[in-house]
Amino acid sequence: MMKNKIELHGQPEALKRGWNHIATSSGPSVLPNWVHALLRAGDHGSAIVEFALILPMMLVLTTGILVFGVAMNNYLQLNNAVSVGARTLAISAQMTLDPCATASSAITGAVPNLTASRFTFSYVMNGTAYTGTTCASSSVSTGAAGNLASGTTVSVTATYPLNLSIFGQQYSANSAVLSATSTELVQ
Repeated sequence: MMKNKIELHGQPEALKRGWNHIATSSGPSVLPNWVHALLRAGDHGSAIVEFALILPMMLVLTTGILVFGVAMNNYLQLNNAVSVGARTLAISAQMTLDPCATASSAITGAVPNLTASRFTFSYVMNGTAYTGTTCASSSVSTGAAGNLASGTTVSVTATYPLNLSIFGQQYSANSAVLSATSTELVQ
C-alpha cells in the first residue's frame, strides 16, 4: 500500500494533518488532481491578492496626479495667454476702438483648448478699470481707447474656473478659479 504525503507550506498544523490524513487513506485518492496542485502551490497566489488590494488606491492616486497636472497646465496656459493679451493691448494704442475686445480675443486665441465663454476679464488702463469683453469707444482719443496713452500702463486680468474632479467627484469649491494678471507699458 502506497501512502501519499502532501506538503502544505505555511499552513496551520491542524490543516496539514487533516489533508494528509485524507491523502494517506487506503484506496484510491479521494482528492481531485487540481486540489493536489493547489495544495502544492503554497503561497504563490498571495501576490495577486495583494495586487488586487493595492490596485484601487494606486488608480486613485495616479488619477489625482493626472487631474492636478491638467489643472496646472491650464494655469500655465492662462498665464501665458494673459501675457499675450497684455502685450497685444500695449502695442495697439491709437489703432483700435475696442481695446477690451482686442485683448480678450488675443487671450482666447492663445488658449484654444480652454472654453472661451468661461473666461472673465478685467482691465485697468491708465488707472481706469473696465470689465468684460468689450469697452468700445467712439474714437481713439476718448473712452477706453483714449486711456491707451503712450507711456502709461495697462493691466489685464483673466480668470477661468478650476475643475478638480476625479471619477465624477468634485474636489474644488464652486467658486475656485484660476487667475492670471499681466501689466505692460503702453508703446
